[in-house]
Amino acid sequence: MSVRAFLKQRAVNIALGGNYSLANWYDQNGKPRNFACRTSRVSPFRMIIDVPVVGRVGDSISSYFSDFGKLDGHISDTVPGGFLLELAVTRAMRERLSNQLTWLEKRQNDPAIIDSRQQARIVPACPHSSLILADGSVHTCFVIDMSISGVAVSADVQPDIGTPLAVGGCVGRVVRHRPDGFAVKFSELQNRSELEWRIARPAGRTNTIESRVERLASTDPSQWIDGKPASPSSETIELDV
Repeated sequence: MSVRAFLKQRAVNIALGGNYSLANWYDQNGKPRNFACRTSRVSPFRMIIDVPVVGRVGDSISSYFSDFGKLDGHISDTVPGGFLLELAVTRAMRERLSNQLTWLEKRQNDPAIIDSRQQARIVPACPHSSLILADGSVHTCFVIDMSISGVAVSADVQPDIGTPLAVGGCVGRVVRHRPDGFAVKFSELQNRSELEWRIARPAGRTNTIESRVERLASTDPSQWIDGKPASPSSETIELDV
């Protein structure tokens, strides 16, 4: 089925975070490479997923969502930054998925239900951004979540811990690896009201951002340990991504 046809069908527009692996994509240890992803539209038969690595029509996908569990299938259509996943599940699983979607849609429409984590973490409306490294190279990335002090992303690159880079217009260092990506601690706290705009800036090199990344690259990366500078300073921030 095409994405255009699916948009005309009954489905739930809902954003749920998860992870997925593509057939024939492996990490340096020979294990399937996991990437973060987020649903945008779901039915018991198929779902549109925003992703950092799109793949090709026909590729087999293995995915996991905390609300649904493990879901396998294949790509039937692609869009920029996403694909349509045809679910290969049993009839009983479809019925359970249908019940879950009904409940999730009700929860989504109930303003009385609030996720307290949103006070610290923000899930951006647009999950796609760009990474700019100190050598000037630009890579697309998927934003898992973010806060005023840092961001978690998934990409087809996995920079070493301590690597300086920019995510959109926000400069920082890689401070932790995750199974589906890595966390970046910003070099300075961001303005919450401008954070999503700064993160979602279009991919591209600018002299200002490049110079800030290069300047950060000249500092001692050993000062950054698991999300914090090793010694107290004005930049000591608790990482919450």
